Amino acid sequence: MTATLSRTDRRDALLSRLAELTEERRATLAEIAPTGMGDDADRATNVDAHVRLAMIDRRIADVEAELADASYDEHRTRSDGTASIGDVVTVDFGDGPEQYLLGSVEEAGPGVDVITPGSPLGRALIGAAVGTTVSYAPRPHRTASVTLVAIG
Repeated sequence: MTATLSRTDRRDALLSRLAELTEERRATLAEIAPTGMGDDADRATNVDAHVRLAMIDRRIADVEAELADASYDEHRTRSDGTASIGDVVTVDFGDGPEQYLLGSVEEAGPGVDVITPGSPLGRALIGAAVGTTVSYAPRPHRTASVTLVAIG
């Protein structure tokens, strides 16, 4: 994995994920399309497919919103040595270093763990310098800390 995903790489990853989700939606719609056979009870067995369709539609909307976000191009690799969206960061929760992509779940490839920018941890890490220990609230009335070990 590269140290930072460029804007183009991030956009390409999102467009690729959007295409995958669109195909998954098409396949799910084909599962629930009425065939003209059976009764209403038979069609009731398609409830699972309807739930999956709703989840896919939500994910498609999220990816489309991220692509359309006016501030998308403002997220860039910082040259001042602080963490930014698209960076691969190494953090230590107290039990050894771990690497994550600081970005969207939809941007990540297989086997890549992600810290989303909107999460409490993601918000704490954005703008943090290497060597900094940041605090965040993973749950109400709880705080935790993590040290930013490296960027890239």
